Amino acid sequence: MKSLKVSGLSASYGSLVVCRDISLEVNPGEVMAVIGPNGAGKTSFVGAIAGAVSSVGEVSLGGRSLVGMPVHRRTRLGLATVPDNRGLFPPMTVDENLRLGAQFVPRAQRADAIDQAVSYFPFLKDRGSNLAGSLSGGQQQMLAIAKCLASRPSALLLDEPSQGLAPIILDEIVKVIGELKRRGLPMLLVEQNHGLVQRTADRFAVLVGGRVVMSGGPAELQDRENIGRLFLERRQANQPH
Repeated sequence: MKSLKVSGLSASYGSLVVCRDISLEVNPGEVMAVIGPNGAGKTSFVGAIAGAVSSVGEVSLGGRSLVGMPVHRRTRLGLATVPDNRGLFPPMTVDENLRLGAQFVPRAQRADAIDQAVSYFPFLKDRGSNLAGSLSGGQQQMLAIAKCLASRPSALLLDEPSQGLAPIILDEIVKVIGELKRRGLPMLLVEQNHGLVQRTADRFAVLVGGRVVMSGGPAELQDRENIGRLFLERRQANQPH
């Protein structure tokens, strides 16, 4: 597997800069979590890495620069993204969504890639002809992850995967993240759910106001009081006086 590296990344929408000078590295078999309050720039940061949001700075996968490449080119090179809206096509079947996920895999290997992706979420085997839009929210999230895994990625971006999920579904996703870690896949996890982060992440960075204001490992992440105070202080600092 390859390392995902971000150096001096800033993202913007026109003249509005939403992320500033962010640098981090996700190594093979590691989960790097990015946490922060609403409006911190987390989703924009993921979009910039994926190529969906305008940015400056460096993004590389396995030492190869992805700068200037559109989303589909980055996907073809191994960077898969589960966006916060799941990125599914509701009028299409489960099988059709999975085939879209595998579209950049060599034709002779696509069936195997899909089978391997489905093995993480066995219920999908019996839902192949169902429309993606007919699945529950939790089932759609699992399909979204499987769709990305069908691309045989070298790195995976997960944007708020716990959003709106029942605890039993969240437990399944935690198990899958653990298995992907054991297989050496580097993952960048954007989350507000501290419980999920504590159960899966090896390291974390706190993003507030588009900047990394704190980072650390599992021990530091346990200090919810200081992290919560940091969020509050930054919000107050950004309010007009």
